Amino acid sequence: METIQAYLERKHEELGLLNDCLRRRLDLARPRSVDEVVRFKFQLTAALRAEYELHEWKATETAWSQTTDPASGPFEFSYDYQRADLTVRGPSFYELDSGCASTAIYTASGMAAISAVLLASAQIVEEADILVLPGSYGETLELIRGFIPHLRLEVLSLPLGDALAPADSPRILLLDSCSVAGAFEAVLRCDGSVLDLLICDTTCFAGRSGRIRRILRWARRYAIPLVLVRSHNKLDSLGAEYGRLGSAVFVDDNEHEPRAEHRWRRLSAETRNAVRLFGGAALPAHFPPFVGSAAYWGLTKRRVAAILRNGRNMACHFAAKLPELSAELHFAHGLYVTLRGRRPLDETSARQAAEDMSNELRGEGFPIRHAGSFGFDFAATEWFHDATTDQYSVRVAVPDLPTDLWDDLTAAVARWWRDHQSAG
Repeated sequence: METIQAYLERKHEELGLLNDCLRRRLDLARPRSVDEVVRFKFQLTAALRAEYELHEWKATETAWSQTTDPASGPFEFSYDYQRADLTVRGPSFYELDSGCASTAIYTASGMAAISAVLLASAQIVEEADILVLPGSYGETLELIRGFIPHLRLEVLSLPLGDALAPADSPRILLLDSCSVAGAFEAVLRCDGSVLDLLICDTTCFAGRSGRIRRILRWARRYAIPLVLVRSHNKLDSLGAEYGRLGSAVFVDDNEHEPRAEHRWRRLSAETRNAVRLFGGAALPAHFPPFVGSAAYWGLTKRRVAAILRNGRNMACHFAAKLPELSAELHFAHGLYVTLRGRRPLDETSARQAAEDMSNELRGEGFPIRHAGSFGFDFAATEWFHDATTDQYSVRVAVPDLPTDLWDDLTAAVARWWRDHQSAG
């Protein structure tokens, strides 16, 4: 349990970390409320982006200036033509085992990263099955169905049974951090020896999460080639959406030879080529300058721990108070839950309900907003489409808030949803 005083002190440390990255620190008072925390944090990140542009004014798309050496905090960049050959040197967003090496390709978003990997796989195999779990990210499934014809989509269901049994064609598992918890756990209890490639979207797990370490161990046990794809605009930016940034990290186990055919070793080079040809490279200005230090990792760990603790409390409360109106309370990540209507929702009605709920509860003084992401210092509501079931619901994203305030907001959300669905 975290008091409001302890919370504000922790937020003061986060703001200080951001402020220390500025050449000219902003004169900010200690935050006295959640609203001040949010306002100060977004002001600081805006100032950091603006300062980067002003200081690195020579660092344009082409390396026309011989006197520029662009950097953003611990990240250093070099290129001749930024879209085509950007090279990034800097800290990893993960904590890999000592026996692992990795190659990171940075992109303009998480979707740009997974798009490049999936499109690049066409240069490796003519056809393959791609296995996905219930709750997997909707836009990824939309991408596969609409633009990746060489991958045959197969949505797994529980119990898994022989879902990972040998097949005539190559098999790729897309293990998504936003899948439902039961399916995620079931996969990691299976024999993965038939898989040719494991792609893990880690966006909803903290970069140093124990669940990522479990995935690494599972891939190592069965010698499966592994790619970690991620959006860094969620949990890696202290809740401030610093910039649109993604990555694909190709993990090499130096201690064990991968079982799969040598062809998958080409995937990183083909992915880099896809990023170049589709224009999906990262922008140097979008790399957060405050990452990598011990202070950053300590604060991030405390933020995510608070969010997960609040998420467990919300799931328990909704299970008790809204059992018939809870769509999914147990995603693998624990960062949000979804609520259903008494009558089926569509995109329009779910979007309107999310907006109405956030507006009314915000009017009551609660830190909640209608926003299409998660990991903030405020609760966020938005419509949600489960692409594996084609059902719509309302997502409530869990914030980093002090315990008592969050418990009050959880009760308010349950009350609002129950009251507004009573005549549904």
